[in-house]
Parts: sequence; C-alpha cells; structure tokens
Amino acid sequence: MTENNILYCANHPTVETTLRCNRCDKPICPKCAVKAPVGYRCRECVKSQQKIFDTSESVDYVLGFIVAAFLSGVASILSGLVGFIGFFGWFILVIAAPVAAGIIAEGVRMAIHKHRSQSLYYTILAGVVVGALPVILFNLITFNFFGLIPVGIYLVLGVPTVYYRLAGIQLFKS
Repeated sequence: MTENNILYCANHPTVETTLRCNRCDKPICPKCAVKAPVGYRCRECVKSQQKIFDTSESVDYVLGFIVAAFLSGVASILSGLVGFIGFFGWFILVIAAPVAAGIIAEGVRMAIHKHRSQSLYYTILAGVVVGALPVILFNLITFNFFGLIPVGIYLVLGVPTVYYRLAGIQLFKS
C-alpha cells in the first residue's frame, strides 16, 4: 500500500485502517466496527438503524404498564392460592407460572398493538413486578412468610418469560 492510500479511523485519527462501514463508507478501525449480518458498520449507522425498529408511542408505556400490573396481580393471587394446595401445588406452580406469564405477554402485546421498544419492555416488566406487590405486602403484613414463596416463584419464572415473549428472543431456532 502506498503512502497516499493510507486510511485513518474517523474516530481514532492515529489508527491506520483498511476497514470501511458498508453503509456510509466511513473508515473505521476494528475497535469501532460493529459486526452486522451484512458486514461491518460504524456505531452511528447501527444506532440509526435500530431507531427504525422502535415503534412505541407514549400511550403504549402507560397502557402496557397498567395491563401488565393488572394481569400480574391476578396471576400472583392465583399463584398464592395454588401454593397452598400442598406438595403437588408446587409442581403446578412451576408449570403454571410461565404459562401465566405468556398470557400476560400476549395480553400486553394486544393492548399495545404490537409496538416495540426496549424501554417499553422494561416498563412492562416493572408493571409485572408492581402487580405482584399487593400480594407480597399482604403476606408481609399478615406475617405469612410462607405465602411469599409462591409469589416469588411466580416472579422468578414469570418476569423473564414476559420479557422473552415480548422481545421475540428465541432460545431454540426452529
């Protein structure tokens, strides 16, 4: 390579590079490159592309939180009741908690019209936890510490399930 063809990173002017962003053609070094399915891109192009996929509106945050809190409140009450069945109830709870979380996720998805955003998902998760708080507080006030276990199991299994159902993350590709 001759002296005239040397490229320097746009973000690090002292670093020589031969790599360019495949979208904007900006010279980037390996530290600045983000591997995308179509090649390497600069961070600015990746951020601008991700903004296209955020379709949430302000009403979605309120609606998603309220629906998630309400459905989670119902699910946490039911999980508390199932926990009192006995040993067999614990097995039912381990199976029913992810199912209830899937129902919550689908109910929220219908309420927000399938809009999506990372911050919207976190708001919905906060709604799931807030919906379970009345049951937790009731058990604490009545000194029913054993009653906290079913709600805890529901939250431990339910919160990740709601997130993965909404975010569309697949653990196993079919």
